[in-house]
Amino acid sequence: MTSIPNDTQYDRATGSGLRFQAQGASDRVMTDGQDLTLVRDAEMIGRDLVRRFRAYGPDLKRSLFQLITTGTLFLVMLVVIATATKGRYWLALLLAIPTGGLLVRLFIIQHDCGHGSFFKSRAANDFVGRLISVFTLTPYSEWKRGHAIHHATGGNLDRRGWGDVDTMTVREYQAATPLQRLGYRLFRSPFVMVLVGAPLNFIVLQRLPTGRKWQDRTARRSVMSLNVVLIVVFGVPMVLFGAGAVLATYLPVMIVAAWIGNWLFYVQHQFEDTYWERDGTWNFHAAALRGSSYFDLPPILQWFSGNIGLHHIHHLSIRIPNYHLQACLDSAPELHRVSRRITLRDSLTCWRLALWDEESHRLIGFRDLKAANARIAAAQDGKPAYP
Repeated sequence: MTSIPNDTQYDRATGSGLRFQAQGASDRVMTDGQDLTLVRDAEMIGRDLVRRFRAYGPDLKRSLFQLITTGTLFLVMLVVIATATKGRYWLALLLAIPTGGLLVRLFIIQHDCGHGSFFKSRAANDFVGRLISVFTLTPYSEWKRGHAIHHATGGNLDRRGWGDVDTMTVREYQAATPLQRLGYRLFRSPFVMVLVGAPLNFIVLQRLPTGRKWQDRTARRSVMSLNVVLIVVFGVPMVLFGAGAVLATYLPVMIVAAWIGNWLFYVQHQFEDTYWERDGTWNFHAAALRGSSYFDLPPILQWFSGNIGLHHIHHLSIRIPNYHLQACLDSAPELHRVSRRITLRDSLTCWRLALWDEESHRLIGFRDLKAANARIAAAQDGKPAYP
């Protein structure tokens, strides 16, 4: 059974998951899908940058400014949607787009609080994180725990299932039943994963303390306590103004934010030449810099998304608050040699990718299965997978 680090163990790793580090990646044979030069460079550059980036800690004035400005704009937009769009619901839906963007930015602040990077004080981080969770509908302590494990195990094929997008290998897909294959194909479709799945997860599934949440006392308490608070926070205005008015105001905003957040999270790790390795060859620094993308967004979208597109830097050091990520990127030109830059246009092609091919070390689409199966057969016969 996979051992899971507790918060103290993870903190001792300075937010880097170093206790899981393995050095065997450099011994793997090169394939056409994974350039070992880049992997080795990422390991060396990553180790150096973790030390250098320790200088980029929380700044109280910047944190408060970001929190106050984002929170105020968000609340003002909610009031505008609720009061100034009566009889013009199309305008409410239109305004839900930037308001949803502001909610994503608030989620990034909650995210930083969960990492202990927004304030120097743990109590301040936890207070603000729990406060924002009322608007993001995301149980703070439960999410914080699972997300820390995601950072400590990202890119490790033997430790999947914690805060990542469910990803099967080609061999696992081959061994699955027809019904399992169908379910996986449906799950990986953008319609199910983004349009339906993302809002369903934030609005409904996060209200239910099932599975691991039920087994973990802290997670169960986190979910249930937030549910009680939500009943009060949303119940009071529903009594005063009507349930329809409250839902018509907040649901579109929440749905838009869920769509945006899901898209960002998917592109951060699901791209063709991402990084996945087994326990024996997994390396934290390579996983951070090769398995997390640099989602190069236009300035306005980078602002709304709280710089989270600079995800390779964030995975390298979770102690960096979001407002320092760009400065870190600017101070480390060597990152461009090993990072995977993805543009908005590039992100559209990521959605066809669904299976990890351990022979080519690439994320491939279902239409690439025939070639992947040929590589597996060649490997089993002891023949070179590539001519």
